Amino acid sequence: MLAPLRNRTFFSIGQANRAIRPLLETLNWREMEHVGKSRSRLFEELDQPALHPLPEHPYEFACWKNARVSLDYHVVFEKHYYSVPHTLIHEEVRIRATERMVEIFHHGQQVALHPRSSVPGRFSTCPDHMPSNHRFVLTMDADWLQQEAGKIGPQTAQFIAALLRSRPYPQQAFRSCLGVLNLARKHPAALLEEACLRTFSAHLLSYRDLKAELDALASASPQLSPLPAHENVRGNTYYH
Repeated sequence: MLAPLRNRTFFSIGQANRAIRPLLETLNWREMEHVGKSRSRLFEELDQPALHPLPEHPYEFACWKNARVSLDYHVVFEKHYYSVPHTLIHEEVRIRATERMVEIFHHGQQVALHPRSSVPGRFSTCPDHMPSNHRFVLTMDADWLQQEAGKIGPQTAQFIAALLRSRPYPQQAFRSCLGVLNLARKHPAALLEEACLRTFSAHLLSYRDLKAELDALASASPQLSPLPAHENVRGNTYYH
């Protein structure tokens, strides 16, 4: 088919395609001896009747993920939090994420639709998904978090209060607040109080900033060294 073009020089793909097109038409309409029909005639008789219309919308790649709805009625996808109706707390849902949107399904029914966000650690919250009183339907709410923080100390309570005020909805800070309270189980209360004071004074209101400050304080704190070996230091066996 290309033999007629062997002595021609082309300077672009488009130029070559325009020269090949009439030769391709000739080839497709040339009758094939072993079939008795041309390629174009066979296409019209066999393939064309079986063709379906093209989809109305172009194909859009989507990835799927299973997730369980947390106490703050959000699910996590790529470190971003998306809300679902608060009645689905603890339920398992299915997330479908495309380039632009995040859909959330429960038992095959779409329950939430959000624009996809690439900002980690932030929330996409629909007000309709929240309880009317803006609190958990369980026992935990902003007041409970404040009370628990007050048991640790005034600086922790101040940090938790500021953290709750820093978000459009207090519920969006509940995960971070729970993380702060959990730090009290791993570090002395006095150390957490100092870290809260320093972090709050620096206008840094995130769990990550507080934990970094707490870890720095913990590593700088003097460690108790073992007693030196001495004849006057008696071991526990002495008192048996």
